[in-house]
Amino acid sequence: MSVPVAAQHEPADVALLTGPEAGPMLAGALGVEGSHLVDWQVHTIHHRPGAGVTVGYTVTVERQVPGAGSALRSEEYLCATTARLSQPAGPGLVRLEQEGEGPVVHLWRHPADPELPALPVACDASLLSRRLGTPVTVELLAYRPTRRAVLRVRRSDPTATAYLKVVRPSGARVFADRHRMLTAAGVPAPEVLRADDDGLVLLGEGRGTPLSNLLARGVGRAAPAVLTALLRVLDALPAAVLDLPRRPAWAERAQHYAHAAATVLPQHADRTKALADGVESLLAASDPGPVVPSHGDFYEANVLMDPREDAVGVTALLDVDAVGPGHRVDDLACLLGHVSVLPHLAPTTYPHVPDLLERWTRSCEQLVDPVALHARSAGVVLSLVAGARRSDGAQWRADAEGRLARAESWLARGREVLAQRGPH
Repeated sequence: MSVPVAAQHEPADVALLTGPEAGPMLAGALGVEGSHLVDWQVHTIHHRPGAGVTVGYTVTVERQVPGAGSALRSEEYLCATTARLSQPAGPGLVRLEQEGEGPVVHLWRHPADPELPALPVACDASLLSRRLGTPVTVELLAYRPTRRAVLRVRRSDPTATAYLKVVRPSGARVFADRHRMLTAAGVPAPEVLRADDDGLVLLGEGRGTPLSNLLARGVGRAAPAVLTALLRVLDALPAAVLDLPRRPAWAERAQHYAHAAATVLPQHADRTKALADGVESLLAASDPGPVVPSHGDFYEANVLMDPREDAVGVTALLDVDAVGPGHRVDDLACLLGHVSVLPHLAPTTYPHVPDLLERWTRSCEQLVDPVALHARSAGVVLSLVAGARRSDGAQWRADAEGRLARAESWLARGREVLAQRGPH
């Protein structure tokens, strides 16, 4: 799969939105409303190959308030994107056109996301309390501009916790229906408590311990039982899932993710391209198996487990946005690929992962085509390289390069297995 022409300009878009030119853009957007930019810093970078680049900024702003003796200073969060938006520029959404062939950039102040109209209500405890009809507090857990947000909601009783998923209005009903389909089939997905037309979906709390916590402390001899429990919950996905739209697997978009990786690691552009080419070659030489109900984003952060050592089992399956028809090998590759980068993300937190990963990989090789498993695991890890870039002071480059090397390791192992088969 080739990279779209639009995506070829995205390295320049990243440079524009994260470089010195971003400051005047932010200042110009704030100046429209009479505010003054004092300071700014890149907070997050979201790059979707072919769909644009979005950057979040922490900014210090001054504004004159009538009756105040001096300008008031505040800390705010702004977003800028080169993605195409469905909403026109207007109050709260500034459109800036660059000279020459530069991209159109839209800027807004969080939480006034132009594609997530429910976000201002979700982020304001007073407005949300009014919407829900009961006093609540709210905490933002994750935000991907123009795409989705996740918030924790607590009522006066601290044990009464729920979660808000804010999505685009066009996707709210489909998202809620997926959850209802799974719970009706006995799959332990969170219950839908409320689904509003503006994209605000309230979900019940999933109970259990994140699988990532178990991996951090080590599962020891329970490793086979944990993998069996994970396979069992995949087996429980209902046949009705096959009627949902299919999303491409991570490995099937290898060229896109190689392009994104090269954007953050331009000195390794040749490696990322060779990796994507290698993944595509092994995909063509391997068997993905039958189309089955698939989770689509099956990794440790989306699985809650029973914390009791004598009762191994999945207690909640989270983030079911990508549920639909797919291949079992891709769910397994998603799991193994994500687990394989944990040591790069937090080496001291996951000392037990390498041994567990080897054991799980050997087991999964008995369930699906090993060549497909390794190729698709490589594709998953390649998709995670660009996401290593962050601005929290951490050594993200070493993490990103570690992920790239891990993807190459998956690919090399797949090639070895293919070579051992000999000519067909």
